Amino acid sequence: MNEIRLQKFLANNGIASRRKCEELILDGKITVNGKIAEIGTKINPETDQIKYNGKEIKNEKKEYIYILLNKPIGIVTTVADQFSRQTVLDLVKTDRRIMPVGRLDMYTSGALILTDDGDFIYKVTHPKHEINKTYIVTVKGAVVEKQIEELKKGVKIDDGYITKPAVVKILKIDSEKDISRIEITIHEGKNRQVRKMCEAIGKKVIALHRSKIGDIDVKNLKIGTWRYLTQEEINKILI
Repeated sequence: MNEIRLQKFLANNGIASRRKCEELILDGKITVNGKIAEIGTKINPETDQIKYNGKEIKNEKKEYIYILLNKPIGIVTTVADQFSRQTVLDLVKTDRRIMPVGRLDMYTSGALILTDDGDFIYKVTHPKHEINKTYIVTVKGAVVEKQIEELKKGVKIDDGYITKPAVVKILKIDSEKDISRIEITIHEGKNRQVRKMCEAIGKKVIALHRSKIGDIDVKNLKIGTWRYLTQEEINKILI
């Protein structure tokens, strides 16, 4: 078998996301053939001995699973929660060690993929691959075209960071309820980015729902339920 990067091997075997695996390597928690590993190390899964915190990691040749969850509000996107709150894994029943692909904050609902495929997680979460995520956002008050144009061009968040151009459109303005509903499509994944973008144009988010990841949507999936991705959906991300 050809050599592969250590962090890819770790992610493919369900240890953590590839970026988290890089942190584990930097923290000295991974050894290769008895020596503390370094970032950039390449290994042969057939012949090298890789350990995490002293426990050997076996190279598992397996079929990966890919699950789409329509996450409800009030559920945390993590494998285990230190405050014993309900997590997304409590909603998905499987004996496989799956991980969320990216994050949705506790008060955001919608599309969340879970898988044990490290390459898939990397492809969806790393900004360089520019996988679109589409959000339906309900904000307080009426939005105006100038504010929409600001979101499209990019707004300043997080100590001066300017967001990349977004696709934005108005879905509804309800003057009686004094709310607006807009659709925002981005390929970045900054922490609470959509909320911060709306704050940057002076709008408070009342409700936030991720409707799509790439072309994969949850419109026919009830809140709190899940399904397996089709091979066609998987290929659209990986190929």
